[in-house]
Amino acid sequence: MSSTDPGSSKSSTSSKDSGRVAYLDQALWHRFTEASTADDFATAWLTLQVSMLDKVTRGVVVLGPAERGPFVPAAGWPEGDEMPATLSHAAESAMVERRGVVNRASQGEQPSQLAYPLLVDNHLFGVVALEFSDCDEAQLLAIMRRLQWGCGWLEAYLRRADQGSSAGSRERLSRLLQLTATALEQKRFRAAAMALVTELAIQTGCDRVGLGLRSGKHTKVYAVSHTAQFGEQTNLVRAITGAMDEAIDQLETVLYPQAEDGRLVTRAHSKLAESGEADAICTVVMSSGDRVLGALSFEHTGGKSFDAETIELLEHAGALLGPLLEIKRRDDRWIITKVAESMRDLVIRLVGPKHYATKLIGLLLAGLFVFLSMAEGDYRVSADAVLEGSVQRVVVAPINGYISEAQARAGDVVEQDQVLFSIDDRDLRLEYLKWTSQKEQVDRRYRDALAAKNRSEVNIFKAQLDQAEAQLELLEEQIARTQVAAPFDGVVVSGDLSQRLGSPVSRGEVLLNIAPLDAYRVVLQVDERNIADLEQGQVGQLILKALPRDQFPFVVEKITPVSEAMEGRNRFRVEARLTEGMDLLRPGMEGSGKIMIDRRSLQWIWTHDIVEWFKLWFWYWWP
Repeated sequence: MSSTDPGSSKSSTSSKDSGRVAYLDQALWHRFTEASTADDFATAWLTLQVSMLDKVTRGVVVLGPAERGPFVPAAGWPEGDEMPATLSHAAESAMVERRGVVNRASQGEQPSQLAYPLLVDNHLFGVVALEFSDCDEAQLLAIMRRLQWGCGWLEAYLRRADQGSSAGSRERLSRLLQLTATALEQKRFRAAAMALVTELAIQTGCDRVGLGLRSGKHTKVYAVSHTAQFGEQTNLVRAITGAMDEAIDQLETVLYPQAEDGRLVTRAHSKLAESGEADAICTVVMSSGDRVLGALSFEHTGGKSFDAETIELLEHAGALLGPLLEIKRRDDRWIITKVAESMRDLVIRLVGPKHYATKLIGLLLAGLFVFLSMAEGDYRVSADAVLEGSVQRVVVAPINGYISEAQARAGDVVEQDQVLFSIDDRDLRLEYLKWTSQKEQVDRRYRDALAAKNRSEVNIFKAQLDQAEAQLELLEEQIARTQVAAPFDGVVVSGDLSQRLGSPVSRGEVLLNIAPLDAYRVVLQVDERNIADLEQGQVGQLILKALPRDQFPFVVEKITPVSEAMEGRNRFRVEARLTEGMDLLRPGMEGSGKIMIDRRSLQWIWTHDIVEWFKLWFWYWWP
């Protein structure tokens, strides 16, 4: 066996071959030039090649769609003769290797095989294989060259056929895209259906086009071309519906009248032809996968008929437009209808065959519902909480003056009588010296008047002496107040005078806040939806952001009957008393508190909020 590529050995046709072509049978030449199909052309071409080549015992032409196949014999010589395995092997080798193949027998009495692939723009369309008897290697190479030249006829024919098919495919694709755009332009289903059947009637030249979708076991006609309104009970519409049901039941495109050897039932189509006076009817089934969606009915009058190309276009249109129209129809339904259909589909999945995953999920959900309805848990009301001191003392400026020292600030723990801050007392001490000097002067005058027994002056100086003593006592008290001390053991909640040294303060100005370390209250902001469940004496637990691992028990002591608007909700202030664990706490800590109400079913605990909201909404809108 040997292989060669004769593509580089092309030369001009010999005069001997030209002479043979000149003396060919005229009928054979006419058949070759006037062939209408690929098989006819291949048969004529192969007969022509055999007449031009010597010692040919068998020949075959294999054709198929470019590259993808399937490749089947299109012509054979002698006609009706089966292709031997050796010739088939040579053809397969040429197609796989994509070049000419020559199989020369080792013994002279055995035939040799020669095969050449049909390549158009490097795309494989088939192969030509011939069998020769009693040929040497030089003769086989010469025959290969002639075969290559002769294959140019086949390649030219295949090129023209492929270009024509591509042009037809592009035109068909353009028409399908136009139909799709027509359907997508309309927002509502019925408008899209009406526009689509009208466009189909224009493109196909049909006198009437009907569109129906499957509803249960029957088809409902939604649109008829060139007809804005039509009654569903008219004879024509019933005939169109019957024709669509007939095509859908057979799951085939029904053409009426059909060929003599047709195997489809066309009784409903004959009734439609009588009702609508149609000469030709074509009904195409629209489907999506294994699901039948509906059908398209096309009618011709005036002696027109449907050719194979038109039928192919209509089938493609049905396959493409069916799912699109079904989506529009489903989206155009009432919301109640959508919900009902979804529930029906769910029930079918639960009780029908298959859908084991859906059944398992449904069983788990049912079991979970039963469990939540029977199991009980602690019903607790949750609320944001903040920690405050039960008593909070305000430290104010005792006199007008300037801050000289600050011994404590917010966060510091202080003891009773510990100095918190000091106010500059230099002006007060100068004032104290002034009044001390005045007192001494008045005291001398008072003694002189007393010695002189001048009663009136004694009384005057006595009053001035009392005034000086009172002023000194006042100054002593003010000087003592310049050292401000803590009223009890506690923690400074707010205020930082270390940033105000030397700044003036006014009498009564709030400077610090102090809270005790052993007396706290919890302030909870309870939502108005839950306030009715609360009572005094209920217990709960507090978790603070600063101490997320610790839980602090408390008891509800006071429920304020006035709400405050906070973060878009009305909340009530609820005060509670801590019962233990106060060493780690500080005023101002925030967290969450949960108040124990009672034990209720888990289903009620998790769903009562949404149920109560729905009840309120329903009552609001109920007339």
